[in-house]
Amino acid sequence: MYDTTFLDWPFFAPRHRELAHDLEDWAAANLGDIDHHDVDQACRDIVRRLAAAGWLEHAALAPDAGPDARLDVRSLCLLRDGLARHDGLADFAFAMQGLGSAPITLAGSAALKETYLGGVRSGTQIAAFALSEPEAGSDVAALATSATREGDEYVLNGTKTWISNGGIADFYTVFARTEAGTGARGLSAFVVDAATPGLDVAARIEVSAPHPLATLRFRDCRIPAACRLGGEGDGFRIAMATLDIFRATVGAAALGFARRALCEATTYAPRRMLFGAPLSALQMTQASIADMAVDIDASALLVYRAAWTKDCARDRVTREAAMAKLHATEAAQRVIDRAVQLFGGLGVTKGVKVEELYREIRALRIYEGASEVQKLIIAQQTLHAGAAAPR
Repeated sequence: MYDTTFLDWPFFAPRHRELAHDLEDWAAANLGDIDHHDVDQACRDIVRRLAAAGWLEHAALAPDAGPDARLDVRSLCLLRDGLARHDGLADFAFAMQGLGSAPITLAGSAALKETYLGGVRSGTQIAAFALSEPEAGSDVAALATSATREGDEYVLNGTKTWISNGGIADFYTVFARTEAGTGARGLSAFVVDAATPGLDVAARIEVSAPHPLATLRFRDCRIPAACRLGGEGDGFRIAMATLDIFRATVGAAALGFARRALCEATTYAPRRMLFGAPLSALQMTQASIADMAVDIDASALLVYRAAWTKDCARDRVTREAAMAKLHATEAAQRVIDRAVQLFGGLGVTKGVKVEELYREIRALRIYEGASEVQKLIIAQQTLHAGAAAPR
């Protein structure tokens, strides 16, 4: 059983504590039989399960939600924290429903919200977020995919890669350049149905922790101008506002992986006999457990501080979210590595949970802004705050 005392922290309202306990009961009963051999089908199955239980209602707002309605970041973090602890693919499926549809929530017309958000919440439409390109991952301003206006349509040309849910999504939120030579200011955002002529899945990508991932190719792909989110040139702002919500949740997922690793380690160490005593009796083992526990609590404080700040204090939490993602993902890598080390040869055996966690955690230090990029963001924000402070 994992430590739930963090739920007593003042970051949470009673509804958040109830949400966490309800998810724990549901996940224990509903995520133990996921077949990971066919990840496409597994993701579709998980999305249906999440929708039936109502969890996707936290990932996307209702189409008729009022102008003041907002995604609750503390709820998103608690859900990713809990789902990741039980099943990495379940966390992935939940997160992508939110990430792929958040730009529609933030900047979509009433018609686009009506067309897509209900399907995301009900699990009948799978969402994807198409930002990265072969030469533009962390450097969003370098995006080269173009969207050229022709009357009441835009024509998209270019390549997107590392697109999660690529190949199974029903629609993609695509960021493309509508004005050449203007860097981040020339980007716009669009919703593109997967079946649109001119959009093809060029290749499926296999990674160490399997999930649906693909390269997309746009060749004279025509979409109605009404599929644009916000105005021309709003794409960078929409992308950053989306990441401002979901970047902290990546830290929450890492936190969930780390919590599971600690649970596995503290269950195994007292049972494993070494030199005539339990592994847990060795001081070096205890030192590792202590380091793991400190890393987990520090990550949780940063993650839920960022989430609380976004929900209750400020609209932009660029610095706080970057800190949460950076520390939680790097710390989870350390925690899981220590757990594998405590398991010894068993820890690198396929089918053992800590081996699975070892593969799951690595990508989180890269996607939605690599750790090195988070350091740049934190430094820039800190320098800016220092320059603006009264002397």
